[in-house]
Amino acid sequence: MSVTEMFSYIQGFLSADQDVREEIRKVVQGLEQTAREILTVLQSVHQPSGFKEIPSKCAKARELFCTVKTQIGDLKTKFPAEQYYRFHEHWRFVLQRLTFLAAFVVYLESENLVTREEVAQILGIEVVREKGFHLDVEDYLAGVLIMASELSRLAVNSVTAGDYNRPLRISNFINDLDSGFRLLNLKNDPLRKRYDGLKYDVKKIEEVVYDLSIRGLAKESESSGDK
Repeated sequence: MSVTEMFSYIQGFLSADQDVREEIRKVVQGLEQTAREILTVLQSVHQPSGFKEIPSKCAKARELFCTVKTQIGDLKTKFPAEQYYRFHEHWRFVLQRLTFLAAFVVYLESENLVTREEVAQILGIEVVREKGFHLDVEDYLAGVLIMASELSRLAVNSVTAGDYNRPLRISNFINDLDSGFRLLNLKNDPLRKRYDGLKYDVKKIEEVVYDLSIRGLAKESESSGDK
């Protein structure tokens, strides 16, 4: 093989790789749009009247996750399953965003932490790497940390809406989450930075709870709950 033939072969390989990446980008753009639509639906829970609409908003979000499943199904056809990590950077951020949205929906519905398996089921993907397109554990953790920031915002807006008990429950949840992350030896730099943000979320929610306590609102809310 001559030098010219060798580089022509390499160019063919590069062109084919670029075509695959372009096809992946097109599908990912659709995923990003659907993620924005889900976020728009869920953002309304932060409004004063939004807490009454939580069930309907979560139901709407779950409908949109059906679109996500279809789009991810299309994405799976764009590259060989064994080359997942070769193209992973194209969908990593949107997958983290979708994980956050799934986690937020599950929290709003049950006030529980979504499992990695539950997220995978909602998105229509696998948990086990060997089975193909899957939810990487670090993408799952990143999505959960994004949700923590959203909950700190929800705690503040709960007070505005007159729901004084919700921040207490959010505080307990976030403290449990923080304790869980402390058990992990995080070596992924972006993930470590996100975890540093969790510390600020914990502090922000504690300040909300403290403010409620000194104003006697948290105690009053607890008493009302007992009745």
